[in-house]
Amino acid sequence: MHVHAAPSGPGAKRTTSVLGFSLAATLAYVVVTFVAGLRAHSLALLSESGHNMSDFLALLLSFVAVYFQSRPANTSKTFGYQRAGVLAAFINAATLVAISLWIGVEAIHRLSSPVAVQPKLMMVVAAAGVVMNGVIAALLWGVARDVNLRSAFIHMAGDTLSTAAVIAGGGGILLTGRNWIDPVLSLVIAALILWSSAGIVRETLNILLEGTPRGITLVAIRSGMEKVEGVVNVHDLHVWSLGSQSSAMACHVTIADIPPSESACILLKLNHVLKDHFHINHTTIQFEHICCEELEGCVVPPEEMIGSQQHHGHAL
Repeated sequence: MHVHAAPSGPGAKRTTSVLGFSLAATLAYVVVTFVAGLRAHSLALLSESGHNMSDFLALLLSFVAVYFQSRPANTSKTFGYQRAGVLAAFINAATLVAISLWIGVEAIHRLSSPVAVQPKLMMVVAAAGVVMNGVIAALLWGVARDVNLRSAFIHMAGDTLSTAAVIAGGGGILLTGRNWIDPVLSLVIAALILWSSAGIVRETLNILLEGTPRGITLVAIRSGMEKVEGVVNVHDLHVWSLGSQSSAMACHVTIADIPPSESACILLKLNHVLKDHFHINHTTIQFEHICCEELEGCVVPPEEMIGSQQHHGHAL
């Protein structure tokens, strides 16, 4: 068995510090926006409070996921905890989708029954939110190397834009006295949340369902491998994501009937192709010198196994 330790060190410590600060600042702002939203009768501010509460939970999930991702692989988790961050990102994005739908329903209800709001209070609280969310988004951008932290960054970047929209909405209400601006603004915020989270949901679902990694096609991988001298064909090819930044591959490769010592050179070249062109570092390659029948994978009839020579290669 070959296992890889998860990344740790100064980068992981910096990420933990950024997430810790973000959690404290977001929780404080949730309380402020909720109280201000109640006093100002502003759905936009209450929406921001709910959105920021989801951000707090998202950051908390990311924080926990970073902790688990830093734990080394072991005999029961041979790939480590790489998908902890992917699972956290999926939960974060799915929660945002639900919140955006709730905000949309409430905004439509407000359009039919307008409520007077206090635009000045809206603008003051939102201005503080723009500063806080902007700082957190900038910090997360510096450490957003995987889908987990990227989902947290999208949360905060979306918050910065939506909170800035609240300021604009408060100014519009102050100048025109039209309270329907508040629910319309809420619909815009809901649409922004939905749009920003949909991509994360798709990406994380693809990883959790072991789909082909984004930006990689089996046709390209097969073509690249079959260009290596000595390779007859590549079949029973599978590629999947271990996490948002690492992929694995398993396949059968038909070669001439040569000794294993000679096939080692072919294996080395194949691993170079996979690493340099497709960024796949964990491979399981099975060599064959006869054509096999594909039946739930690749099964060689027993009578044809006599005299066959196979070689398993693992990229380290």
